[in-house]
Amino acid sequence: MARNGVAGVLGGFARAVSMSFSPFMALGAAGVVWGGFAAMVPALKAQTGASDAQFGLALLGSASGGMIAMYLAPYLLALFRHHTLMLLALCSALVVQGPRFASEPWHLFPVMIGMGLALASLDICANLRISRIESDTGGHLMNINHANFSFFLAVSAILVGLLRQAGWGTAQVFALISCVFLVFALLLRDGPWADEPEDGEEEDKPRHLPWAAILPVGVMIFVAFVGENSIESWSALFLERELGGATGDGGFGPAMLGFIMCAFRLLGQVTTQRFGEARVVLFSGILGVIGALTLSQAPDRLVALLGIALMAVGMAVIVPTATSLLGKRVHRRALNVAVSRAWMIGFTGFFVGPSLIGSISEAYGLRVAFVMVAATIALIVPAVWQFERGKAVRD
Repeated sequence: MARNGVAGVLGGFARAVSMSFSPFMALGAAGVVWGGFAAMVPALKAQTGASDAQFGLALLGSASGGMIAMYLAPYLLALFRHHTLMLLALCSALVVQGPRFASEPWHLFPVMIGMGLALASLDICANLRISRIESDTGGHLMNINHANFSFFLAVSAILVGLLRQAGWGTAQVFALISCVFLVFALLLRDGPWADEPEDGEEEDKPRHLPWAAILPVGVMIFVAFVGENSIESWSALFLERELGGATGDGGFGPAMLGFIMCAFRLLGQVTTQRFGEARVVLFSGILGVIGALTLSQAPDRLVALLGIALMAVGMAVIVPTATSLLGKRVHRRALNVAVSRAWMIGFTGFFVGPSLIGSISEAYGLRVAFVMVAATIALIVPAVWQFERGKAVRD
């Protein structure tokens, strides 16, 4: 019976991957870039001579590019359809070369705008495609797709950390990342999509976007991105500078985040429907707060990694589960725009959060910055309450 249960779970994973293979690989490619970038943060700061505040400000460039990407994503999908992910992946492979040419602090801002625009476009278009497949099939695909992102982020962070220890510089590392990205791009050949069916019920078409659902989901995604990307962007520096780790050891921070998020996203693929999406998001946020506070008080690298692990467990399923929550609430014809608007709100946390950490760290240190991360993650509680309240009113 146990074997049948395991076989059933693995079979479910295989079906989910098969149903969403192209966006599955697109998110894996994005994970390769951000994992490698996270492990290279100490090297990029040294290469450009940027302070914590300057580096944090540069990350706002990615937020700017990401916001533009979120707005344009539905229109890109409508224009390029099943070619969208491959075209965005090819563009991203070129843009990823930007960091190798940054030699001054101010160089980082335009470089990060380009990376944010290209990679966020790939990311959100993949998520919109997954949402549409979920809407069409009734399946839950988000968690396993985001698990793939986390897995490749972790592997990339570990390998880049080892390459740094072996003496590789930014030019060599980012050239390698682009080559890997091109391999992924070749796998993003999606088949032609079916045309949107005409249901003939014009009165069912939404006249306005459901902002009562979009706003709390946007806050949930914002909170998750602040927590996740504060670790991606700053944990390597925290481990090496604050806790005395050797060159390259900082890669274990984002790697720990990625591997544990991957495992718990796979678990979320199995358990989310059993316990309910809103409840899972709520308790995940609480666990994320505990992890951030643990990290802020860590006396050594072992406790720091424990805090990162707790944050990873907490942050793992919030973004995919919240996205699925919204997808189930909105009319299918408004789905792409509604999800993209929620991600526009949430995606600011992807880089604005780490940018604010840079400013706080410059003035008070990274430990205080991680306390602020914990306070931000706590916003998940009123966001879930408001979403459920809106659902109850509508019902």
